[in-house]
Amino acid sequence: MHNVSRLRALLMSGALALGVGAGVLFYFYYELYKANVSAPAAGALIYIPTGATRAEALSEVIRSNALKNNATFLRAADRLSYGEKKIYAGCYKITPGMGNKRLIRMLASGSQTPVELSFRSVRTRQRLAGAIARQIEPDSAALLQALTDEAVASSFGFTPENFMAMFIPNTYEVYWNVSVDNFLKRMYREWNSFWQSNDRDRKLERLRLSRVEAVILASIVAEETQKVDEMGAIAGVYVNRLRRQVALQADPTVRYATGDFSIRRVLRIHTLIRSPYNTYRQPGLPPGPICVPPPAAIDAVLNYEEHSYMFFCAKADFSGYHSFSKTFAQHTSHAIAYQRALNRMRVFR
Repeated sequence: MHNVSRLRALLMSGALALGVGAGVLFYFYYELYKANVSAPAAGALIYIPTGATRAEALSEVIRSNALKNNATFLRAADRLSYGEKKIYAGCYKITPGMGNKRLIRMLASGSQTPVELSFRSVRTRQRLAGAIARQIEPDSAALLQALTDEAVASSFGFTPENFMAMFIPNTYEVYWNVSVDNFLKRMYREWNSFWQSNDRDRKLERLRLSRVEAVILASIVAEETQKVDEMGAIAGVYVNRLRRQVALQADPTVRYATGDFSIRRVLRIHTLIRSPYNTYRQPGLPPGPICVPPPAAIDAVLNYEEHSYMFFCAKADFSGYHSFSKTFAQHTSHAIAYQRALNRMRVFR
């Protein structure tokens, strides 16, 4: 009887121990492995700033409002000893079903997700810096400083005036916390890749311009028309004028020189402005691009149409297309028709 009681006590204590153990295991599983992310099906992005402390990084995760239970996340971070380890800066994508352990390991290993950075044709370095800064960690001031720094531009073979030519509009995968220096290096690699593809470097021989000069000309073409099917013809006019050493007299360069891009009607007073970008006064190409031209405009310059036109003027029907002329008399006739159309529309500036 005594032995039966002892056996029963042992069995009860064993069952209790197993129950406690099972409870601990369940609790351990609950905190480490149970899904704790309530992000949408497409996932959510968490941004950990460069230089953030461990506590600040964990707070960023909590501020994202993507967790079901913040307390279990913080306890799991301590329990896994990741609490004392560095959490790397970057952009991290969290998805539904992620448990605390998986999430914490991702942060502690720096397994961040690249962001898709894209920019289109913009007219100034300030706007380019702003467009890029909205998508990565470096701010627009840091980017603009680099774009206007002579030493930085020179290290890539550019000047501050033409440095913007290095940026080819596209969509690129980069890490959100990329440094300004590494971002510029990436853009330089993309610049070389662009020119080395589709025989672009070879086509420069026919054009008789450098890469940078071709981009500067493309920036003028891009500002003259948005009609891709007309860009080659406009490029041909400018190539003809360059080769005959005739001033380009491009209205978009005047707008750039004045800094007033709202001007619809370029007047004589505008063409008299003193600026290296005013191609009414300055011969040849301006010192830098007047916008970041799209690849289509660059290719239009490289594949310019060979013709005898020396002039073009916007059509009076405001279709966005142009009338081309071989003589100044023909051009004057087209210009008068366009000016009369502007008068009818009461466009005087």
